Amino acid sequence: MPSTEQDPLSLSPPSDEFVQLFTRTQRRLYLTILSQVPRPDDAEEILQNANVVIWSKCRQFQSGTNFFAWAARIAALEVLKFRQRHARDRLQFSDEFVRTVVDRLEEESPQFDLRKKALTRCLTKLRSDDRKLIQLRYASGSRGKFVAESLGRPANSVYQSLGRIRRSLLECIERQLKSTPETV
Repeated sequence: MPSTEQDPLSLSPPSDEFVQLFTRTQRRLYLTILSQVPRPDDAEEILQNANVVIWSKCRQFQSGTNFFAWAARIAALEVLKFRQRHARDRLQFSDEFVRTVVDRLEEESPQFDLRKKALTRCLTKLRSDDRKLIQLRYASGSRGKFVAESLGRPANSVYQSLGRIRRSLLECIERQLKSTPETV
């Protein structure tokens, strides 16, 4: 007997807004999941499972609400399912720890968005050489040693420069948040 349930992926496609929000939150969602499991491969598997659920529930998302918080709750359930399936593994975080992380992420989600906007503004204020160094260092997880070799600079010099730039960015972000906390 055929199933009476309709395949959620065969329904009309999600809105452009949903697709943009979905795409924009992937990295952050992965990092959120990674903070709750010990291995990156596990986080990737959970993210894929969460994405299937998120996509299938696209019609349940209410436009104008916090997409990341909504998606993170779905991902948290997928983390719990994963943990139940792998309960015998040695490397497991306690359920209390996982719940604490999820609760904290939901609390700090609006602040994260403000800090991200402030960082974007602060990056544009950097000298071009400093911005290039930051881009090289954080492009695809590149290592400082590799960046130093590609620039023909001593690794220690690159690490010192990166430290100075990070401090400068942190100070800039804090100034931005103090000057316009709601609209950064």
